[in-house]
Amino acid sequence: MASRLLWATRAASFLRISVPYRGFATVIKDLKYADSHEWVKVEGNSATIGITDHAQDHLGDVVYVELPDEGAEVTQGAGFGAVESVKATSDINSPVSGKVIEVNTKLNDSPGLVNASPYENGWIIKVEIKNADELNCLMDPDQYCKFCEEEDAKH
Repeated sequence: MASRLLWATRAASFLRISVPYRGFATVIKDLKYADSHEWVKVEGNSATIGITDHAQDHLGDVVYVELPDEGAEVTQGAGFGAVESVKATSDINSPVSGKVIEVNTKLNDSPGLVNASPYENGWIIKVEIKNADELNCLMDPDQYCKFCEEEDAKH
């Protein structure tokens, strides 16, 4: 048993995955997180945005994702779409301001990608960042893990 745990810890470290205290949700290092449970991966002047593993877990099976149009402007903290699950419908807020340069159209036919692969195949939009300083308002993985733990303790 101990050797399996050691192997899992090493594998998570190699993959740059941080597993928070709550064993069910994964938080990826090198991403930034909003308090509305969206993640952002910055590459140069563009940002890939999706909802976190924690969010998709609380939503349950996603059955529909409302996507914005390419070219649409998004504003930090404002809604740009929605995720509908078997439990609820939830707005998706943008963690950064900018112009939508790509939309994950695979979600039209396979909205469950948000559940199965929230940080890879289940991304929602890519944005050309308008103001990189906005990233300073977002949480790092450790802060987000703590935020989730505190939020879950309230419920």
